[in-house]
Amino acid sequence: MFISDAGVTGSGGLNLKHLKLPITDKGVLKEYKAGEEIFIEGCLYTARDKIHSLIAKNEISWPFLLENNGIFYTGPTPKKKGFPFGSCGPTTSGRMDQHTPGLYNEGLAVTVGKGPRSREVVNSIKKNGGLYLVAYGGCGALYGSCVISVNAVWFRNLGPQAVYRIEVKNFPVLVGIDAFGGNIFERKDTNNNKT
Repeated sequence: MFISDAGVTGSGGLNLKHLKLPITDKGVLKEYKAGEEIFIEGCLYTARDKIHSLIAKNEISWPFLLENNGIFYTGPTPKKKGFPFGSCGPTTSGRMDQHTPGLYNEGLAVTVGKGPRSREVVNSIKKNGGLYLVAYGGCGALYGSCVISVNAVWFRNLGPQAVYRIEVKNFPVLVGIDAFGGNIFERKDTNNNKT
């Protein structure tokens, strides 16, 4: 397993790729394949169900440029003294699926969450050359420790569903869906026995 074998620093003899966000060239996303374990470095924006719903209803607008950026589906706990951010485990990505294809169409590079995505999201990722990255469930404290700073907060009145601009380092994820449509959630039936 990635986290236990490699540790958050990537030790243990593994040579893991790092994805720097925001990206400067969308073509770089083609280097990452479904099933590959990588680290995210740089900027992520948090956004969950409420934000997506309010934007879909035209009640608010995205407070950041979607193009070349990444959204992490999380709702952090209150931060503890001496830490820039609270525990921030991934939220089930399917909750945002109805809103996600349009975001990739607008240039969003990456989404980070947990669980499978709808066929519409997979098709949009493939069409736009994006990535869906899977964060490990049950690792909120680990992910909180990967946040090195919080640079902005929008819609504070939404509490943990506010939008945060966070800087991360050695943020471990698995490529769930790659730019070619490769998908770790689709199993191929290798059982040739007919009943």
